[in-house]
Amino acid sequence: MLNRLKSQFGSKKSTSMSAKGENINMPHPQQNTALATRRRATKTQTRNDLSDVPPAYSPAPNAAPITPSITVSSPSAEIADDPYVFLYSFDTVFLIDDSGSMAGGRWRETADALETITPICTAHDSDGIDIYFLNHADSSFHHNITSSTTVREIFQTVRPGGGTPTGQRLNQILKPYLRKFEANQDTTKPLNIICITDGEPSDDVESPLIAAAKRLDKLDAPAWTVGVQFFQVGRDEQAKVHLKQLDDELAELAGDSDLRDIVDTVPFTGAEGTQLSGDGILKVVLGAVNRRLDRKKSGDLHR
Repeated sequence: MLNRLKSQFGSKKSTSMSAKGENINMPHPQQNTALATRRRATKTQTRNDLSDVPPAYSPAPNAAPITPSITVSSPSAEIADDPYVFLYSFDTVFLIDDSGSMAGGRWRETADALETITPICTAHDSDGIDIYFLNHADSSFHHNITSSTTVREIFQTVRPGGGTPTGQRLNQILKPYLRKFEANQDTTKPLNIICITDGEPSDDVESPLIAAAKRLDKLDAPAWTVGVQFFQVGRDEQAKVHLKQLDDELAELAGDSDLRDIVDTVPFTGAEGTQLSGDGILKVVLGAVNRRLDRKKSGDLHR
């Protein structure tokens, strides 16, 4: 399966990328705002544009072992017209901050964004999406969601309240996935975790991220196997600083300069009144997938 995944990414290059490999024309998840610069530029790179994304995922139980190089091929015209075709090849999980500070406008904003995203994800993956909350107990009703109506019902049922145990919940998502991946690398779809939060975690969020990255390194897993994207809503400066540390300094915090980079963050940078956009979230996730692909091509999983 992973060899098929590698061959599914297109070969076109875009000249509208920044030094970080970011698409400067990509809309920010908060509408009408520019995407924040999240890392110090090192060298100019190019990467696949939005049309160069993997076609539909199909399991390949007898896939050959992964090789260091990546074969790329041009997608069909039909696939090239679909900016979200990469969703075929990934499982999409949302981790939602339901702490007390999310009540009110931020809660409605997050619900609206997920309602927009759900039909897009479902159109590319019949499994739908999974939603986890930081405080609310997990439920089968929150898994394999294929309807915006279900999303609305969930957000009307779950009431924000409590702290921000982001690390604990990430650990509960990452550990089972990594066990599954280790047992069945050729048939386990890559995972994108999209965490929407307004505040600084109240627990240790670095440790589960570092442990996951180290385990993936030990398994020599492809660069795109796991990605965690943090989206900040609201203007909490401490949250902004902490999320930036997760993005830029995780290897330093781990004391391991070779630790692979699995985290991207998008802090709030827009003017008052701008909102989280479902379309913007998916485009930022696509950008993160392409950056991980580029790191694999260059042999550098760590920047």
